[in-house]
Amino acid sequence: MSSEEGLFTQAMAQVAAAVGVVTVKEGRDDVGATVATLMSVSLDPPLVLVSLTSEGYPAEVMLRNDRWAASLLSDGQQAIASRFATPGRPSARLLVAGVPHHRGARSEALIVDGGVTAIEAETTQVVPAGDHTLFIGEVLAVDYVDAAKAPLVRLRARYRPVP
Repeated sequence: MSSEEGLFTQAMAQVAAAVGVVTVKEGRDDVGATVATLMSVSLDPPLVLVSLTSEGYPAEVMLRNDRWAASLLSDGQQAIASRFATPGRPSARLLVAGVPHHRGARSEALIVDGGVTAIEAETTQVVPAGDHTLFIGEVLAVDYVDAAKAPLVRLRARYRPVP
């Protein structure tokens, strides 16, 4: 990593980001990844954006399957975020074993319970962006919202609760 890349990485570590898990069902398997880039893009129509490493298997699967789910995690769900961020991770079904979860009615993707919110979306646009791919999706359903819980955020290379 060049010093310029290192400085950029340090600069971006200063930006707090909500931590979530994006999942997609493919046939008999489930794939997922931890993300710190899930954002609202539009209210009308309701659009969200998620960013995944282009070379990763989750991005490859999302290019083949338009419907997916995103669960924004709450404080106390750091272990789930870590499981989905581990390289070479197994099927998402194994990663949520022992964790309350269900399948989304619209996407059939796994949704982690107990977070601050979860949505189901359908990809409407894919944008290559450097070493990542941006997936813009129309929100099909808001699965749940729990405003009483503190969101899990990533700041300075650590998972942190919002005070």
